[in-house]
Amino acid sequence: MRRFGRVARVEGLMVEVTGAIGAVSMGGTVRLNPSSGHSIPAEVVGFRDGKALAMPMGVLDGMSLGARADFENRPSVIFPCLGWMGRILDAFGNPTDGLGPLPMGPTAYPIKAQPPAAQSRNRVGGKLDLGVRALNAFVTCCEGQRMGIFAGSGVGKSTLMAMLARYSEADAIVIGLIGERGRELKEFVEDDLGVAGMKRSVVVAATSDEPPLVRRQAAYTAMTVAEQLRDSGLNVLLMMDSITRFAMAQREIGLSAGEPPSSKGYTPTVFAELPRLLERAGPAQAGCEGSITGLFTVLVEGDDHNEPISDAVRGILDGHIVLDRAIAERGRFPAINILRSVSRTMPGCNNEQEREIIRESRKSIATYEDMAELIRLGAYKSGTNPEVDHAIQLHPLFEKFLGQRKDERCSLTEGYQELGTILAGGQR
Repeated sequence: MRRFGRVARVEGLMVEVTGAIGAVSMGGTVRLNPSSGHSIPAEVVGFRDGKALAMPMGVLDGMSLGARADFENRPSVIFPCLGWMGRILDAFGNPTDGLGPLPMGPTAYPIKAQPPAAQSRNRVGGKLDLGVRALNAFVTCCEGQRMGIFAGSGVGKSTLMAMLARYSEADAIVIGLIGERGRELKEFVEDDLGVAGMKRSVVVAATSDEPPLVRRQAAYTAMTVAEQLRDSGLNVLLMMDSITRFAMAQREIGLSAGEPPSSKGYTPTVFAELPRLLERAGPAQAGCEGSITGLFTVLVEGDDHNEPISDAVRGILDGHIVLDRAIAERGRFPAINILRSVSRTMPGCNNEQEREIIRESRKSIATYEDMAELIRLGAYKSGTNPEVDHAIQLHPLFEKFLGQRKDERCSLTEGYQELGTILAGGQR
């Protein structure tokens, strides 16, 4: 016996369905059947007056009052496996690259899984070579760590992601493009990843024109694929662009369901869903050798790094990488502001020599930045302060070190050696 209901109301993005009592639960699926003939899957996001509030995952063209709605009260699952590497998927785990059907793994993974229990998790592993000098040296990332990349629009987030995908030493790459521009997907895959990068990558994409439920689902699907690869013993690098668009999709869903807006229009469920998603990344449970190293981009509105989503994400993650528009305008890419960037695994992951190199380098860069305005205006007189004179001498060398071409790779060891050489030359 199968239960079904009827469409009683359509308002904005929300569809009210009758007959829901005892037939479907939160997160369940309702399949809407408009007169056009093509059924539309929808997810139950709430209840009101005995009716289910369903958010469609497609366009509601052709929907009419009284249309049949079949209840499918089961959670969404996918069957990922290692054979998915090298493929491009949609938000539901279906292939979109025209390379045929995907192989199915033996185990069903729920899209909305719970994070592993905190007390049963492994600790973060050793350093992960990301291939980018500034990150390897000043914002060192370890296997299983979660970092945020905070930047405004047009400051170089996508380019930095491309460098990380191409040059990092992770066993597998999972890339979630949430609410991305449609034209950028093919460019990213062909130009940035290339054939070699795509062989070890899985791309999950939902473009900006798709419904909010689909955009949110893409983030969950990317995380689920990364979890399966981690359970296979691989060290996975998960990059998600962007968490802000995930939060915006959740805001649209919440407002349509009648939630009251709070900070900057974001609903309470936005701040509840963020840790549920982000905490799923990290080290595996004891007994498994894999890990998920997460790099999540945050699109800060109006370059305000204290807006609600930035604040919430910064408090959840294990560090943050700040891309500065002023640095980008000077023409130095990647435009990483190392003085505002923090990795919470440092300095514990470095040895004493590396700690000393980083300490001296940061001190010199900070000294120059403190006096930068006076230096540019010509108000500082050489010889007034030996530390400032030393910082001025080393500044061009540090700027050259922090800049890196898109087609250039630098290992962890090379980065420390170059910094040591800069400091030694300045001392002479």
